[in-house]
Amino acid sequence: MQKARIGVTGLAVMGRNLARNLARHGHPVAVHNRTATRTKALVDQFGAEGTFLPAETPEQFVSSLERPRRLVIMVKAGGPTDAVINEFTPLLEPGDMIVDGGNANFADTRRRESALRERGLHFVGTGISGGEEGALHGPSIMPGGSAESYEALGPLLEDISAKVDGTPCCTHVGPDGAGHFVKMVHNGIEYADMQLIAESYDLLRHAAGLAPAEIAEVFRTWNTGRLESYLIEITAEVLAHTDASTGKPFVDVVLDQAEQKGTGRWTVQTALDLGVPVGGIAEAVFARSVSGHAALREASRNLPGPSRTGDAGSGFADAVERALYASKIVAYAQGFHQIQAGSAEYGWNIDLGAMATIWRGGCIIRARFLDRIRAAYETDPETPTLLTDDHFTEALGEAQDAWREVVSTAARLGIPAPGFSTALSYYDSLRAARLPAALTQGQRDYFGAHTYRRVDREGTYHTLWAADRTEEPG
Repeated sequence: MQKARIGVTGLAVMGRNLARNLARHGHPVAVHNRTATRTKALVDQFGAEGTFLPAETPEQFVSSLERPRRLVIMVKAGGPTDAVINEFTPLLEPGDMIVDGGNANFADTRRRESALRERGLHFVGTGISGGEEGALHGPSIMPGGSAESYEALGPLLEDISAKVDGTPCCTHVGPDGAGHFVKMVHNGIEYADMQLIAESYDLLRHAAGLAPAEIAEVFRTWNTGRLESYLIEITAEVLAHTDASTGKPFVDVVLDQAEQKGTGRWTVQTALDLGVPVGGIAEAVFARSVSGHAALREASRNLPGPSRTGDAGSGFADAVERALYASKIVAYAQGFHQIQAGSAEYGWNIDLGAMATIWRGGCIIRARFLDRIRAAYETDPETPTLLTDDHFTEALGEAQDAWREVVSTAARLGIPAPGFSTALSYYDSLRAARLPAALTQGQRDYFGAHTYRRVDREGTYHTLWAADRTEEPG
C-alpha cells in the first residue's frame, strides 16, 4: 500500500493549500480533517494536482504515513492545537514528528516540544508566512525544533517554499520555540511596516491634499525603487480601487477600525519581558487599538486642535518617501534586535542574516530592502543594531531633514503619526550622548532608595535625601 511522505490535518484554507502545494511538488500527502466532508471536498476538487491519501480517522491517517512520520497540524492556536496533539500522540512512535504550522505562542511551543521530547517524539514549531496564496504557491517557512527533525523534514519544506535567486525561503531557525518566536517578530515588524505605510497615506492625503487614486500612483512609483515590497505593491492596488456600489474610493467606504489577531501584541509583551525597546511595533499595536475604541473616539471628536490650513508644499511626497524608508529601517532594526535578544535568552543561536534571507520571498514583509539586511549581517553577524551598518547609516543621514519635516508637519497639522514619531525618537535616543534617564534614576533614589551608579567611579550609591544628603555606598 502506498505511503505518504507527509500528512496534513486541519484542512481549512491554509491547511488545504499547504497540502496542495506539497502534492503539486510530487510529494504524496495524507490528508485528514475532523469533519470528513472537508477531506472529501479537497480530493474531489484538487485530486488531479497530485497524490492525496484521504483518511477519515486519526488511526487511518497515521498508518498512511511513512516513517519517520511527518504530521503537520494546521488548526487554531491554543487549546485546539493541544487537543490535536493529545489525539495523535498515542498513535505515534519514537522518531516521529508533529509539525505545528499555526501561529502558536512560542512559549506554548517550548512546552509542547519538551513534553513530546520525553516521549521520543519531535515537535517542530513552524512559522509559515504568506497567507493562503503563499501556502499554495510558496511561503516563507521558519521551522524550529531539533536539528535531527530538520534533516527529515527540511528538504520537503524547502522544496515547497518560495525561492529567491534559487535560494529557498526556508531554513532551520533553532531549537524548540525558535521558529515560532521568529514568526512572531516577523508579524510584529509587519504591524510596524503597515502602520508606517498607513501614516504615509494619511499625510499625503491630508497634508499634501492628494486623492486616493493619486496616492496610488505615488506608491506605484515608490515600488520601483528602494521601497519595493509586497506591502507597497498592494497598498497601491487598494488605494486605486473604486467601490462598485457607491463609486467612491474603496478606502473611504471601509470602517476605520483595524483588527488584529494577537501576534503583534505578543511581540510587544515579549519585548517587555526581554527588556528590548520595540517602540515602532508597540505604537503600531496601540494604533490599531485606538482605532477600535469607537466610543472613545466619538467622545473626543470635538477636542481642540490646530488650525489645519495650507498644504505641505511641493516635494512633500519625496519627504514622506525618505521618512518612510528611515522609519522602516528603525522598525526592522528593532525587530532584529528582539530576535537577537531572544536567541541569547533561550540559547537558540539564530542566524540573523539567514532570517533576512528567508524573508525575501513568500512572506508578507518580503521586500528588496531585506537583501540589504542580509548583507549587513554577512558583513558583521554580531552588529548590535542595523542602524550602524554603513548602508543604513548613509540612508538615515540623507533622510534627516525630510524625516524631521514630516514629523513636524504632522504635529503642526494635527495628523497622528505615532509610527514616524516614535521611530525618530528611538533614533535620537540611541545617538544621544546623555539621556534624561539620569534624572529618572535620581528620582527613583529619592523616593525609593533604589540607588544609582556614577559616571566617575565604580559601585552603586544612595543619597540620604531626608537627612543631610550625604552619599553612601548602595
